[in-house]
Amino acid sequence: MALSRAIKQEALALGFDAVGIARIGTSASPEQHRLLTRLTHWLERGYHGTMAWMGRTPEKRADPRHVLAGCRSMILLGVNYLTEHRADETPGHGRIARYAWGKDYHKVLGERLKQLELRIHSLAPDAVTRSYVDTGPVMEKAWAEQAGLGWIGKHSNLVSAEFGSWLLLGEILTTLELEPDEPATDLCGSCTLCIQACPTKAIVEPYVVDATRCVSYLTIELRGDQTVIPEELQPDIGNRIFGCDDCLDVCPFNLRAEPTQEPAFQPTPVTLAPLLKDLIHLTEETFTTQFRESPIRRARHQGLLRNVGVAANNQRLTP
Repeated sequence: MALSRAIKQEALALGFDAVGIARIGTSASPEQHRLLTRLTHWLERGYHGTMAWMGRTPEKRADPRHVLAGCRSMILLGVNYLTEHRADETPGHGRIARYAWGKDYHKVLGERLKQLELRIHSLAPDAVTRSYVDTGPVMEKAWAEQAGLGWIGKHSNLVSAEFGSWLLLGEILTTLELEPDEPATDLCGSCTLCIQACPTKAIVEPYVVDATRCVSYLTIELRGDQTVIPEELQPDIGNRIFGCDDCLDVCPFNLRAEPTQEPAFQPTPVTLAPLLKDLIHLTEETFTTQFRESPIRRARHQGLLRNVGVAANNQRLTP
C-alpha cells in the first residue's frame, strides 16, 4: 500500500489530476471476458468502420498481459482539459472539439508518463513498465472505470464525478502488484441527454456508439474527399470541422467540473473561433506550420479542407 500511495503522490506532483490503479490477475478475469465479448460484438456489427487496427487481435486489447508480459497492475491517469472559454458559434465559424483547442495531449501526457515511469523505477528498481496515450492496444476507458477514475457513460466516454467528461487519459502497465482502487459506479441512471444530443444519432443504444455515424470519426479518422461522408449525414455535421463535443456538453456531471489550470490546453484564436472563409484557402504549408503542435494534424490537410467544405456548404458560404 505504501508503494501505491507513493506512486499516486508522484503522479499528482507531475500534474496529473486523477490517478487510480486496476489489478490485473494471473488469469483472465470475468471483467476481461466481458470486455472481449463487448468488443467482439461491436466489431462484428462493423461499428469500427475503416479503423482496421481495432479489429486486430481483440483478445490483446482485453487482456493487458498480452501487451506487457507479467503485467499485474495498470496505473490509470487523467488530466483535466476543460477551459473557461466558449467556442464562437456565430455564422461563418467552424467548431473544433475542446480537446484539440490547445497542444497535442499525446505529447503533453506522454512526457509526464515517461517522467512517472522513471520515478516508479526509482521506487521499485525491478519494476517493468510500459506507457501509452491512445497509442497502444489497451481499452483505457474500461480500465479507468476499473481503477475508479469514473464510469463509462451512455455515450461510451468516461465520466468522472469530479471532472465530468473532461479527462484525457493515459496509462502505465507494470509488473508490480499494487493496491487496486474500487471500480467506479455507473451514475447515469435514467438520463439519456447524451443520446438525444448526438447530431447524427451515432449512439445507437445506451453505451454503444456506431463510429461510422459519429462526427468525430467522420471528421478525423475517415480518409478521403467529401464523397466518402454519407450524403444524408453531411447536413447534421453542421459547422463541426474537427470532432464533436455535443454528447459531452449536455452531461449533468459537467455542471460541477472546474476549469483546468494547465497552460497547454488553452485555446488559440484559430482553434476557438476558426473562420471558414480563411480555412477554405489554407495551404498545406500553412496547415503544417499552424497546427504543428496540435492534434488537428490527425485529420491531415486534405481532411481538414474537406471538413471545412462540408461546414461551408451547411452554412451556404461561398469561397
